[in-house]
Amino acid sequence: MTTLEVRTRQRIETIDITGLVQEAVEPDTDGICVVYTPHTTTAIAINEGADPDVAHDIERNLAALFPKKGDYRHVEGNSDAHLKSILIGPSETIPVEGGKLLLGQWQSIYFCEFDGPRRRRVFVRTQAET
Repeated sequence: MTTLEVRTRQRIETIDITGLVQEAVEPDTDGICVVYTPHTTTAIAINEGADPDVAHDIERNLAALFPKKGDYRHVEGNSDAHLKSILIGPSETIPVEGGKLLLGQWQSIYFCEFDGPRRRRVFVRTQAET
């Protein structure tokens, strides 16, 4: 397993980690790659990476769906971040063939920060076919 360190600079940020994940995949492996974040206010997503406006639209519309100030009981002031994390999810599984992630032409893997800036971890595990 590989542990990636991701440093975020903003409270809400979507960071393309595709290259880092690909580097963590063993060469000539066929199987699956699991990308997981162990934080309750972050998420992992796969979506379009060619147009940066997609990430902007995701951030903006999640903020509209779960505003920072709302009818929340959690006293830490980051309830919106927890809800966004639950909606997107903490992990993604990607097929691997010949050591390459089998992503679509326009797909990228994103680390989604909802309560930054912080220093975060992402775990990458490749499981070869048996």
